[in-house]
Amino acid sequence: MKNVKDGIVGLVVGDALGVPYEFKPRKYFEDHPVTNMDGYGTHNQPAGTWSDDSSLTLATIDSLTSCGLDYEDIMKKFYAWFIDSDYTATGEIFDMGISTRNAIIKYGEGESPILCGGNGERDNGNGSLMRILPAAYYLHGKSMETEDAMEIIHNLSSLTHNHIRSKISCGIYVNIALKLLNNDIGLPLIEVIKNGVEDAVDYYNSKKEYSDELNHYFKRIINGEIYNLSCDKIQSSGYVTATLEASIWCLAQTDNYKDSILKAVNLGYDTDTTASVCGGLSGIYYGYDNIPKNWLSEIENINQIIDLCDNFEETL
Repeated sequence: MKNVKDGIVGLVVGDALGVPYEFKPRKYFEDHPVTNMDGYGTHNQPAGTWSDDSSLTLATIDSLTSCGLDYEDIMKKFYAWFIDSDYTATGEIFDMGISTRNAIIKYGEGESPILCGGNGERDNGNGSLMRILPAAYYLHGKSMETEDAMEIIHNLSSLTHNHIRSKISCGIYVNIALKLLNNDIGLPLIEVIKNGVEDAVDYYNSKKEYSDELNHYFKRIINGEIYNLSCDKIQSSGYVTATLEASIWCLAQTDNYKDSILKAVNLGYDTDTTASVCGGLSGIYYGYDNIPKNWLSEIENINQIIDLCDNFEETL
């Protein structure tokens, strides 16, 4: 099995690289391209500071390590992040999506965990996609029916984002990650991505309740158009399908971890989440040893992150 830290640290580093530039428009980067790990900027945080993307991902792997798959415990850990700033880089929460906030508040008021996420059209930010990667590690190597595996992915999304579009985005992403984890023969990256997309699409097309949504909102991923689009056709907002598309596009346009993450950040707007979602997959494919050492050296609490990854891996 590939090391958990490949993908998880890959995600955290992408997150930290994007944090100083969140919300800046793409035009800004034409004159000021990001080339390295910087600090301050949008959220006035020191270099190497990661955001809610990483915090909720780390909370998830900590829960899966200590309790197995327990949605109640995952939400307890999300609540501890929300109330006590657990799993943060510097003991401070400085960024939080509205849907995620609302879901955690609902949990604190006594709602059942998988009913906490909103299911309205406006509840399709990228807040579950950004933290779903641990599901791939949890599912990897398990003898489980596709139906059961997809239910787990959807339930994990539903903790904060319960709309069908967010669930499908998470399903496609995790299936890509699973193919990357199983890529022992070294298939080219785009081929592996296509195989993961195909697995997810086969499942969703077999379900009437998913197929209409799938073929309307995920068309460019399904037909492979996403791999060859020009940059101006790629959105990098906080919308869940935009983030999924942008992360796949950045991987397709580059051939190493560093360039994939820089490509993601330089798209602008939701820089930290685009880079973290891309970074999770890129980290799995290229490996921890190919993440720039000077970036790793700046990540806040990197040893604690690696310890969480190692403990999760040992449990698996």
